[in-house]
Amino acid sequence: MRALVRDLGLMEYGDCWALQQRLFDELLARKRGAAGVVAGAAGEAAKPGEAAKPGVAQKAAEEAAGAVAGTAGALQKEADTAAAAARPAMGPLPEAGVILMVEHPPVYTLGKSGHAENLLIPRAALEALGARFFHIDRGGDITFHGPGQLVCYPILDLERLGIGLRDYIDALEEAVIRTVGRYGIEAGRIAGASGVWLGTGITPRGTGRPRKICAIGVRSSRYVTMHGLALNVSTDLDWFSRINPCGFTDRGVASIERECGRNVPMDEVKTLLANFLSEILNVEIYK
Repeated sequence: MRALVRDLGLMEYGDCWALQQRLFDELLARKRGAAGVVAGAAGEAAKPGEAAKPGVAQKAAEEAAGAVAGTAGALQKEADTAAAAARPAMGPLPEAGVILMVEHPPVYTLGKSGHAENLLIPRAALEALGARFFHIDRGGDITFHGPGQLVCYPILDLERLGIGLRDYIDALEEAVIRTVGRYGIEAGRIAGASGVWLGTGITPRGTGRPRKICAIGVRSSRYVTMHGLALNVSTDLDWFSRINPCGFTDRGVASIERECGRNVPMDEVKTLLANFLSEILNVEIYK
């Protein structure tokens, strides 16, 4: 099973959201098309009340299999052609999907179940600071994206990967925990709070109040995912002072650089995260 990883560099949030949505729709359409073909072929292969004849069932099964393969191939070709036309540098969609890695100019996003009061200053004041605001369709509350933060958007078919949504979110968290661990940072989970955390109660050596180093918010439909995770590498954490991050008023934020006290190359973190995602999800990730 293969998935493509695409490094988008610095990209406006709205443009990246549109790209995510297009990829999500393509993967979902392919999945729905294949399911419809299977259902239709199965219906033709068995007609109620028809007497069975020697060899007929086998022939029908073979014809159905051929129809499924042929139609699925046509659907694949159409999807690949559309994808290549819209995204010539990306090429056709792999079977498992695509993982986008990106940094955004300053932007605040509020999840579909989030609370607007967790934005602590007027939106006009955000714009004066050079930040934008989006109310989006992922889970979770409000968070910040900006330069120095690695944002990872996996658009994946979880059924092809053989995992459920809860296990997928656990996999994202685990990939981040292993990534920051390479920099000597002990991280973990907090019950009832998504994402990856540092501080009291997470690890035996944790100290201070809990602080989040990575936010996670996912949307899924028919086990196809979009949105994902935001890992603070060298992010200016002052941006988080204008919100209650992820809706919490008693917890802080962290970054890899602040915790380890040195510069950390973003490309190095991207490579580590991609490798751990490949290992944990049991999927070959290629560029």
